[in-house]
Amino acid sequence: MAHHMDGDSGQAALWNGRVGENWVEAQELLDQMLKPLEERLLESLLPEPGEQALDVGCGTGGTTLAVARRLSATGHCLGVDVSQLMLAAARARVQGEGAPASFICADAQTYAFEPASFDCVFSRFGVMFFNDPVRAFANLRRAAKRGARLRFVAWRRAAENPFMTTAESVAAPLLPNLPARDPDAPGQFAFGDQSRVARILEESGWAEITIAPIDVVCALPESSLVHYLTRLGPLGQIFPETDEKTRARVIAAVRAAFEPYVHGAEVRFEAACWRVGAKTP
Repeated sequence: MAHHMDGDSGQAALWNGRVGENWVEAQELLDQMLKPLEERLLESLLPEPGEQALDVGCGTGGTTLAVARRLSATGHCLGVDVSQLMLAAARARVQGEGAPASFICADAQTYAFEPASFDCVFSRFGVMFFNDPVRAFANLRRAAKRGARLRFVAWRRAAENPFMTTAESVAAPLLPNLPARDPDAPGQFAFGDQSRVARILEESGWAEITIAPIDVVCALPESSLVHYLTRLGPLGQIFPETDEKTRARVIAAVRAAFEPYVHGAEVRFEAACWRVGAKTP
């Protein structure tokens, strides 16, 4: 790759490849599913008209827009992400709406933001992918004004989020090449350990740190469940290379395992997350 992502090129490659494509395609489904978490984030962020806000790991821009709508014309929300694919979708949405938001394709870990320029920094599931989280949060702290607030939601441990892990555990015996998750690597559950999150924020210079567990009911249509499980989870990485017969077996096994979450036309699950707050000293 020509542009250097400071050892984070693995994440950039991931989100600019098939994973990014799948997320762009499923943007409406994902935003709808995670809406209750976006609402909880907004409740704790409370954006004020005229503020300058920063959305870290903004993806296709759903949360960026939700915040931008509350900032009025005098405010502005900047979204940062490593995925050109997802940012193209985000920009199209902002143009369609004319909200005070813009986007940059960059690694928030190293990007030279204007110092002390943001009133608030926030993220909906965008901060678990740094290979050097202390460096990343120190960089975000320098970008924030004095007394600025940090608010984000991140997943708790994998064991507390069976909806997110059942597909791979059921499919694993049928798919020998399914990559195992490394709990310490950047990824969905990298912030599962509360004391680790606190330590990252302390070491990067944030103050008034609060980390509270929240359990939020999320939903998606039953008609989208198999698509979601086979395209957006860990299965999505290897499913395209899997033969037809194995695919059919995996889908049958996985769909059966999700029966407890199905309520008629709707699939419901509890998202076990941390809602994190901090301030710049």
